[in-house]
Amino acid sequence: MKYFIIPFLFFSVVISAQTNQKIYDIIDNVSAERIKKDIETLANFGTRNTFSDTISNTRGIGAARRWIKNEFDAISKDCKNCLNVFYQKDFVTKEGNQRVPHDAWIVNVIAVQKGTKYPNRYIIMSGDIDSRASDTMDFTTDAPGANDNASGMAGTIEAARVLSKYNFESSIIYVGLSGEEQGLFGGAGLAKYAKDKGWDIIGILNNDMIGNIEGVDGVIDNRTFRIFSEPVPPTETERQRRLRRFYGGEVDGISRQLARYVHKNVKTYMPEMNPMMVYRLDRFGRGGHHRPFNDLGFAGIRIMEAHENYTQQHQDIREENGIKYGDVVEHVNFDYAKKLTAVNAINMASLASAPPAPKNVAIGGIVEPAAKFKWEKVNGAIGYKIYWRDTTSPTWDNSKYVGDVSEYILNGIVIDNFFFGIASVGKDGFESPVVFPNKIFR
Repeated sequence: MKYFIIPFLFFSVVISAQTNQKIYDIIDNVSAERIKKDIETLANFGTRNTFSDTISNTRGIGAARRWIKNEFDAISKDCKNCLNVFYQKDFVTKEGNQRVPHDAWIVNVIAVQKGTKYPNRYIIMSGDIDSRASDTMDFTTDAPGANDNASGMAGTIEAARVLSKYNFESSIIYVGLSGEEQGLFGGAGLAKYAKDKGWDIIGILNNDMIGNIEGVDGVIDNRTFRIFSEPVPPTETERQRRLRRFYGGEVDGISRQLARYVHKNVKTYMPEMNPMMVYRLDRFGRGGHHRPFNDLGFAGIRIMEAHENYTQQHQDIREENGIKYGDVVEHVNFDYAKKLTAVNAINMASLASAPPAPKNVAIGGIVEPAAKFKWEKVNGAIGYKIYWRDTTSPTWDNSKYVGDVSEYILNGIVIDNFFFGIASVGKDGFESPVVFPNKIFR
């Protein structure tokens, strides 16, 4: 068995390429004014309840989704038809569904920007099309849903406008999902569609409420945002669960690695922002459109504001005891929505520019003064980086670039005291998400 030591000179060259001007340009190109205009347009459809009017051109879910498709079509025209825009739909019935007032089609609006090298690898950004009043079964009362979730939908459209100006090795999907308030129907439909099509999904960045900075607790904060991620996939096998008792990995599933990727990238390119990783699938007892993807074994996270205002969520528009209820445009901070849109855009650009993650990552070094690694190389990587952290740390705090090898020994690092992972590195310095070892060797 051979292990390799990489000269420090090469290590220094790779480290110097860890930031890329393209990412800074993407941040600068996101427009708060365009986001504001799109949020106002979506809110002005009156209600976007999943079961609202589908015929009118000015009110209801039908008008909203047609407008979103037209926006994606216009973006595609500007980039010489670089987007494949289409509807994806599933039929839901009232029978057996407590939040379904009548049978209806759940229609998602999808725009696919194909990758130049890995067209079947996808990173997805989603926003929700639908809105709701106090009663989720009420599909006629005004429910502008300016923050929940016109903000996430407008951010997704804006990300498409910005990123469509570039070419990426992997594919990017921008999607408006329906039926979120009634049971995550749109996400479930698209996740199954992706599974049936054999899509290789890098992950989904679900954006649900990215425009509010003043919490119901009175805290005002325009820099902090939350990244929700589950610890391990629900699809793990019983054998994998048993091995975790001995080797660790309780907080190292694929969704958690995606969350760490976003956290690290934001700290690198947007240091003024405060990404807050929350070790939970979603808010306490609640859910979002990343969950159906998690249910099928795909990586997925939720990106959202840090301070919610519950008087502006799921509320009929009214005033009681001096409190104004309702999710209206005046409560949305468009500069903050711009920042969180940029968070999404730079991470999709980075992931879509990176090679695939290494495969079959194995770790060894039991009762030895060194940690050993093996992995399977992937097409497009010029080298690999080993990450490690204290077992109590939420982030990958230490790393070493080890070059274009498939085996390596970290001498002087005791395996018992750290967690480890491997990332692929591309020619422009972009990295894949870290892969936690899934095999043990001696």
